[in-house]
Amino acid sequence: MAEPRKSPSPAPPLRSSPQSSPLPAISLQPSPKRSGFSKPTKLLRQVRSVFRTLPILSPACRIPLNGSRLHDGYVHGGARITGTIFGYRKSRVNLVFQESPRCLPILILELAIPTGKLLQDMGQGLVRLALECEKRPSEKRKILEEPIWTLYCNGRKSGYGVRRDPSSEDMKIMQTLNAVSMGAGVIPAEEAAETADGDQLTYMRAYFERVTGSKDSETFYMMNPDSNNGAELSVFLVRI
Repeated sequence: MAEPRKSPSPAPPLRSSPQSSPLPAISLQPSPKRSGFSKPTKLLRQVRSVFRTLPILSPACRIPLNGSRLHDGYVHGGARITGTIFGYRKSRVNLVFQESPRCLPILILELAIPTGKLLQDMGQGLVRLALECEKRPSEKRKILEEPIWTLYCNGRKSGYGVRRDPSSEDMKIMQTLNAVSMGAGVIPAEEAAETADGDQLTYMRAYFERVTGSKDSETFYMMNPDSNNGAELSVFLVRI
């Protein structure tokens, strides 16, 4: 008499190989306030792509700014947030603002100034960045959502600034720096590759005081604990 056939035992679950293990999860949390990002339009994406292909230019002409917009003194009473400057020294600088180092960015600006040049100017004294755009009453857009800005550095026209959404590389960098409150240095090689000429990704992080003047003006003042001479960097966003 034939013995009854046994059902095959279930195969053990497949295990993923170490090479296919997922990247570490991003632990950054949404800001308590509403994020300043909105879904980019097709036109805006095209403008950004054109902006990235343009060379970095520093016009020789000086265009003075209205003195009422820029303040030499330090303004108190705003909300304290975290600001990060990062980029390759010969490439455009990125400026990121977060409610805290462990929050998602509320604003990322890519500016037509080399990272090394901005950090060098900050080491020599106060740097004032003014970003201006045209006011359009027909558009109900918050000031942090404006996509394109005209950039002035210490009263000198220095090209343009572009607001962009965070890329996967931006999120990786912010995740790497999530335990840093203040400081400066180089992003580890495993987190950011070097360029062909050996240039490494440099960063500087500090607290900023965010002051809202009106719906058409925002100001970010760097809080410098080592000096009583005020901020080393001030960023003005103005719609005119």
